[in-house]
Amino acid sequence: MGAHRQPGPDDPTAGAMAGKTRFDDIYDRPDPRAYFRRLAPYDYEIPHHAQGVFRRTLADRRGAAPPGPDGDPTVLDLCCSYGLNAALLNHDLTLADLYAHYAGEATTDLTTSELVDLDKEFYAARRRPDAVRLVGVDTAANATAYALAVGLLDEAYAENLEHVPPSPGLARAMAGVGLITVTGGIGYVTHRTFDALLGAARLPLWVDAFVLRTVPYDRIARSLAAHGLVTTTDPDRLYPQRLFTGPEEQDDAVARVRAAGDDTTGLESAGRYYTRLYASRPGAADPRPGARRGPSSGRIVD
Repeated sequence: MGAHRQPGPDDPTAGAMAGKTRFDDIYDRPDPRAYFRRLAPYDYEIPHHAQGVFRRTLADRRGAAPPGPDGDPTVLDLCCSYGLNAALLNHDLTLADLYAHYAGEATTDLTTSELVDLDKEFYAARRRPDAVRLVGVDTAANATAYALAVGLLDEAYAENLEHVPPSPGLARAMAGVGLITVTGGIGYVTHRTFDALLGAARLPLWVDAFVLRTVPYDRIARSLAAHGLVTTTDPDRLYPQRLFTGPEEQDDAVARVRAAGDDTTGLESAGRYYTRLYASRPGAADPRPGARRGPSSGRIVD
């Protein structure tokens, strides 16, 4: 998750985030300790579920397009914040390990500079041999700077692609990107951000996005389709995100999910946000008007 503007009134996601508690004060600190300590009581867990999914996606992409002379394609983590997804993808760590590290007593009294020095060693000692090159994009300059400083990101760009095109540096980085991941930003970023990124892509691009059931994804899926990607989702496979902060947030989420035609029993009605995984892959268009063809399992997003 990162700090992003609310969508404009012409976006289908407009208002979708209005009832969701904002944690803007923790997204752009010099280091992630406040982030983990604030979210721990709400059992924020979606990066844990994404860890295995993203690793399997990378394995599948290697099978579909073996690494070239420059190695594996780069992963771009959108709304990367302090580099959580990078930490879990490229290191032998769990989300519970990160909570213990940043919310525990051992790091409480350190300065940010001391924590950066500690984290350089912490992550280097746990680096996986199959680690991939990782680029992070987020509007939170302090958070991306931290992730870059401790070695979680190879490149970091604090840019708001809802308003401006990619910088020359980000455009160059996109030329090597083969997978875009996002776990907490859909609803704060829209199709504009994806259009900006895909416009600079040069490799066959895959996208994995975890999206709250309160937020529509259709407009983004249409933009991805315009760039040759077919988006599918398994409507029955859901991933918990976090506990609600209170009854008002829960009531808003339940109302939005029901308005979308989905059942909230045992899910949002039981006290948590839930997400779906939307997977976008290069694919051919279905000849029928308005239709797209994808894998045999999962619903195609129109």
